[in-house]
Amino acid sequence: MIYLLFQNEHSIMRMLTIIATTFTGMKVISVTQGYRNKPLTLTFKQWVVYAIGWVGMRAEPFETLGGRPLPNAWPMVRFGISRVVLGGLLILLAHILVNQHFDSRLTYITVSAILLVGLSLVLHFGLLGISAGMWRFSGVNTYYLFRQPAKALSLTELWSKRWNIAFSEMTSVAIFRPLKSRVGSGAALMAAFIFSGLLHELALSVPVSSGYGLPTLYFTIQGLLVLVEKMLVLKRITLFQNKIIARIWVFFWLVVPMPLLFHRQFLKLVVWPLAGLISPL
Repeated sequence: MIYLLFQNEHSIMRMLTIIATTFTGMKVISVTQGYRNKPLTLTFKQWVVYAIGWVGMRAEPFETLGGRPLPNAWPMVRFGISRVVLGGLLILLAHILVNQHFDSRLTYITVSAILLVGLSLVLHFGLLGISAGMWRFSGVNTYYLFRQPAKALSLTELWSKRWNIAFSEMTSVAIFRPLKSRVGSGAALMAAFIFSGLLHELALSVPVSSGYGLPTLYFTIQGLLVLVEKMLVLKRITLFQNKIIARIWVFFWLVVPMPLLFHRQFLKLVVWPLAGLISPL
């Protein structure tokens, strides 16, 4: 329905409306089920603020809306501002490189990578960091949704504890916890990753009417690799005790399949225009 209502709008607008609708629906589920089976007692005001003003999927912190300011509010805000500035500088660098008239394919690859990092710094680490810090001034125990992902020593750690905690919260509430007792933790984990892939289809493929199946394939690969990691741990294979090898493993499997996730049409119709640029390919 949302896609049909906005099918004549720019791809960016379609993406934003689909994401907003999906997140609101998932927030309804999170409030209904609670967090770790704990019943929630949100007032209407607390629900509206949680649904509109926070990206995370845990409603529990908003039960204390209006309380005394919590520690670390300003450091989180300052952290967010610094990431917005750094991301903005990378986007400026992308503009400079485009105007140098290098080989079009080299420019496309280089600038796309810079834009993905720059936009992520602005949004994921910058604006969301500022948001988390500002809510803490109102007594809400918000937290970083992106927690130093470069320190992850396994894909398991990256996806469960460091990268996009909102998504891990979402898939835990909607998929993993309900399925774990029925089909086992391994199958439930794969279902959660596939579900995450489908959500990314809505955000990355549907708005540009292209790349269908690629984000799901990316997250299916990630889920299989997480199962491989768990098997290695059970067999006491020490791959992840060497930090250098562990980080190479994480970086390789995160980045090499990434064109499946951020496919060409998404880069061309969303990422480049978000930075005010036109893709050369």
